Amino acid sequence: MRILTWKKIVLAGSFCLAMIGAQATDGYFGVGYGTINKGLAGAGIAYYQGSLINGNPAGAVFLGKKYQGSLNFFNPNRKFTVAGNPSGMDGTFGLMPGTVESDSKLFLMPSLGANWMIGEQSSLSVAIFGNGGMNTDYPSAVFYDPTSETTGVNLAQMFADVTYSFKIAENHSLGLSGVLAYQYFEAKGLTAFSMFSSDPANLTNNGKAGSTGFGFKVGYMGKLAEGFTIGAMYQSKVLMSEFDEYAGLFAEQGDFDIPASWTAGFAWDITDAVSVMADVKQIFYGNVKSIANSMMPNLMTAQLGANEGAGFGWEDATIVKLGVSCSALEKWIFRAGYSMGDNPVPKSEVMFNILAPGVISNQLAFGFSRDLGEKGSQFHMAINYALNNDVTGSNPMDPGQTIKLEMNQLEVEFGFSF
Repeated sequence: MRILTWKKIVLAGSFCLAMIGAQATDGYFGVGYGTINKGLAGAGIAYYQGSLINGNPAGAVFLGKKYQGSLNFFNPNRKFTVAGNPSGMDGTFGLMPGTVESDSKLFLMPSLGANWMIGEQSSLSVAIFGNGGMNTDYPSAVFYDPTSETTGVNLAQMFADVTYSFKIAENHSLGLSGVLAYQYFEAKGLTAFSMFSSDPANLTNNGKAGSTGFGFKVGYMGKLAEGFTIGAMYQSKVLMSEFDEYAGLFAEQGDFDIPASWTAGFAWDITDAVSVMADVKQIFYGNVKSIANSMMPNLMTAQLGANEGAGFGWEDATIVKLGVSCSALEKWIFRAGYSMGDNPVPKSEVMFNILAPGVISNQLAFGFSRDLGEKGSQFHMAINYALNNDVTGSNPMDPGQTIKLEMNQLEVEFGFSF
């Protein structure tokens, strides 16, 4: 078994992080990871073929020796519209009427994975992939910050999963992943909120701040009948160190943990050439205070950066994913998928979520794989379109105004495995 050196893994991870953009479909998580999984709109927790890149860790033992890489071209379109003039009344904070679009339009996001067999009953794999979803770059001082001509935030995350997968019976397996994470964050244009902050010097305009942490994933996969497989996975909260440079913005003195989630589903081979699959996923945004705390009344009852300081008000999200894979043509596999889920941003939280409009609910996917030779090499492609969605609510600091958040996105990903 040939294993990549840690130096190569770190270099690959640095390359991934340098190119990470903003991907937000399941809240601020991607709809899927790796080209195969993206072509199914993220479905396939019981479909081992898509398990290498952030999939069910129990599926890796069925992959055999496998190497996989991909590059994702990601185009998010985010904007907000303020309707109604500021009231000008004491104690209000009205925004300039009109529509403003985020300038951040195109990102590149790579992923890498490798799986090695340990005998016939177990495997060891390493996967490196990126994630983001709270990225905006508005070309105006939305909140009237005199020190910044632009307004927005940038959250980027890199994960390295090390997975041990093993069979507990001929058609049943378990998997355990250690999850290492690094994230960076930057905020611009928020000086107007200094009076509400417990640490105004560490509220905004402090450049990129880094944070590291760890968590785990555990998964099961098992064939219950010929052609019918079930799978389930739980990912723990990833406990991250604080963003010290933004201790006056995020609740709990700059804490920004990555929320836990679970996924369960099935894959069914309805013919020798056609498989269908369905998953249910739940993400626990409500267990991370910096994400879940409401803007109001928290902004008035606790300072930003305090344990109960205002956050983005995101709610837990439940997502259903459906996918189909067809290999009726020799050397070709075609895939399609549909993801539908909760928008985690309620209408009462539109003001702060100008910075993080993760309001996507529905996404379509199409993909294919083409055999390149007799040794298992394949070229993969996936196209994902997140349907336009919007949320409209009152400006909580000037109720005569309404704020509409709007977003859609397009992804095209190319991959290769051997």
